[in-house]
Amino acid sequence: ELEAAERKVASDIDPGARAMFVAIAVLILLATFSLPHAGSANGWEVLSFAPDATAEEIGLPSRLFVGFAVVFAGLGSILALVTRKWALAWVSLAGSAVTIVFGMLAIWSRQTLPVESSAAGPGFGLVIGWFAVMVVVFHWARVVWARTSAQLEAEAELRKVAAQHERPRLMRDDPEV
Repeated sequence: ELEAAERKVASDIDPGARAMFVAIAVLILLATFSLPHAGSANGWEVLSFAPDATAEEIGLPSRLFVGFAVVFAGLGSILALVTRKWALAWVSLAGSAVTIVFGMLAIWSRQTLPVESSAAGPGFGLVIGWFAVMVVVFHWARVVWARTSAQLEAEAELRKVAAQHERPRLMRDDPEV
């Protein structure tokens, strides 16, 4: 029964003050979708394949960045904060880490446009959004790998019970113990 209690405690997270930093980073990230992503196209237009995004020659890395940012760094973080489930926090962390790579590729692809292209370079909304995802990843990594006090107490209790069961067995096997 102690092992079941330990598993239940291990499935929950306690982000503490980091919850505020994640929430603020998510809010900033979602706000950056209203800022210029590239030229006159903002993040929401990139996500919805709007005419401005088509005119700015938005490529796959930018679309993947915006999509992953909304799903993992945005919605995933909100769900993990509300439910306090370790699995959701881990999925948000993993997806947001991949989002960082797509953000880097999106910025790079906007900086390496062909000479004959009239499309604009990366907008400040894209760059700020990329940094916001980095903040989300940093704080989720700290939350996911941290152990809560309830987890530490459950582990200590389990070790104590295991040691109590181990001591009589050792005494039977070796009378000198």
